[in-house]
Amino acid sequence: MTKADIVANISEKLGMEKGDVQATIETFMDEVKTSLESGDNVYLRGFGSFVVKTRAEKTGRNISKNTTIKIPAHNIPAFKPAKIFVEGVKTNVGVK
Repeated sequence: MTKADIVANISEKLGMEKGDVQATIETFMDEVKTSLESGDNVYLRGFGSFVVKTRAEKTGRNISKNTTIKIPAHNIPAFKPAKIFVEGVKTNVGVK
């Protein structure tokens, strides 16, 4: 499912203009991005949490030059689904 599909589905369900729905979704994503970039987590009860995770420093390999490189510690955005969300997927989606 793409962002355009989500916009179309919400527009149809709520009877709103697609442009208004798209603006709302874009603003939501911008707010989540801005919060994470400032180090704040975003909690959506019953859905999940957008969190900032810290990756520890580690040693990697540059295969083409056969050398080791040091990958510094860094932060990444992550999503942790709520338990009810996980259970719904487990119950309703068959194993492929």
